[in-house]
Amino acid sequence: MMFKNNRPPAVPSATEVNLPPVVTTPSSSSASPNVGATPAPLDSEGGKRLIVGQGIKLKGEISACDRLIVEGHVEVTLNDTRTVEIKPTGRFIGSCEVEQAEISGTYEGDLTVRGRLSVHASGIVTGNIHYGEIELERGGRIAGELKVREGGAASAKPGDMAHRATRAA
Repeated sequence: MMFKNNRPPAVPSATEVNLPPVVTTPSSSSASPNVGATPAPLDSEGGKRLIVGQGIKLKGEISACDRLIVEGHVEVTLNDTRTVEIKPTGRFIGSCEVEQAEISGTYEGDLTVRGRLSVHASGIVTGNIHYGEIELERGGRIAGELKVREGGAASAKPGDMAHRATRAA
């Protein structure tokens, strides 16, 4: 006589199958920082995100990442990324072209934001900066060459954008 087992099959833990630990972004009330540069699974927005934790240094090229969150120090070229977020402890040196950027830490280099660039009170941005929209909180700092991307950038000639940005400055 055979009996049917109604229990679901056991699922091995991450340590049993040698998977890397998943690091989540701590809330503002949490005191424990992330421990490494960890590609997390799909975030709540349905995309891939990479978190470079506080105290971590990363150099190289990052691509195919929907959201980069920097709490440590990165020297990179960022390709095929929708959003970059530099936390107050974060420092980004390099270049990137993204849909949106939120800067609360330090950004140095070439930055092209097709949509909105938000520089918070603790944020510092230096370099060649191109943006669709800009939001600058009191205390936030920007230094370098600023250019507005009009109509998603494709509608204006490059010379026209530089001329208008020079006249506005």
